[in-house]
Amino acid sequence: MQIGLIGLPYSGKTTLFQTLTSVHIDAANAKRESNQAIVKVPDARLDKLTAMFNPKKKVNANIEIVDIVGVQKGDSTSSQFNSQFIGKVKTNDALIHVVRGFEDDTIPHPDGSINVLRDIATIDDELLLTDMAFVEARLEKLEKDIMKQKDKDLVKREIASMQRWQAHLEQNKPLRQLDFPEEERIYLKNYQPLTAKPLLIAVNMSDSNVSESAKFVADLKQQITGSKISIEPFFAKIEQELSLLSDEEKAVFMEEYGLSDSPLDRMLGSAYHLLGLQSFFTVGEDECRAWTIRKGMTAQDAAGVIHTDFYNKFIRAEVVSYENLIDAGSYAKCKEKGTFRLEGKDYICNDGDILNIRHG
Repeated sequence: MQIGLIGLPYSGKTTLFQTLTSVHIDAANAKRESNQAIVKVPDARLDKLTAMFNPKKKVNANIEIVDIVGVQKGDSTSSQFNSQFIGKVKTNDALIHVVRGFEDDTIPHPDGSINVLRDIATIDDELLLTDMAFVEARLEKLEKDIMKQKDKDLVKREIASMQRWQAHLEQNKPLRQLDFPEEERIYLKNYQPLTAKPLLIAVNMSDSNVSESAKFVADLKQQITGSKISIEPFFAKIEQELSLLSDEEKAVFMEEYGLSDSPLDRMLGSAYHLLGLQSFFTVGEDECRAWTIRKGMTAQDAAGVIHTDFYNKFIRAEVVSYENLIDAGSYAKCKEKGTFRLEGKDYICNDGDILNIRHG
């Protein structure tokens, strides 16, 4: 899964990427080219399972993060916006829009003031205009070519879908707010409209605003609503310092700022769930690992994520929930309580299931 970071200049987008990935980026290169890296998805459940089984190795679930070349206000008419920005954004499964919420006289905002809602609207408008232009061009082509096509009903169905998308976009609404019937999902996959992608708005706030951040975000959520959208605060300055500390030092540092957990970890978890993803675990003396699957996948699908042979030769899955294992303290106790069970290939996995796959 790939998530793209977008944002206006001086929003802290590249700083966030560097903090998430521990990859250093030269400031000059950051303005010219996109960068990408794999990051671990933090999961306190995996940490507890690792403490329980004391394995040789712990493996977190992963997400690929891409720092996409930034855009300027009004860049939709420029070749940079069209060729670089749109092309890079289309390949991502979801977007994190980094918005500046901090004051700093040494780094002036391009518009001269800090206004989170205005900056969100700036990027939203660019994405929406891009989708509108695509849908308009697609409709024009379909209507022009319909007489040349053998399967005219197929073309008519796409025209009806594009007209529905167009009517929605003309109301200044992103496509992620639409419910897509099954027959339209092929168009989503082929055309990758920008406003259909799940969106996490990451507000980069000053370390002096930690205590006010919860209320600020709550107020923001009242003004920005809709499905497939989430809002999280983060504090680039604090996160940079945390990235240099040991676990013990981190705990003391966060306590000083009144933070119970890392906002950055919370953001990654939020992005993970925004994509409709969940984790199941495999545990043992050799390895404790979190595996990524989509919500609604079966035990056989999950087995296939581990290895294709496990899918093809699937027999049964031994299943216990994370909560039941932690509560009981061992597999043996789970069996005594009846919370350890065998499931077939059609079993729908729950987030946090611990699986052991039986295969031929």
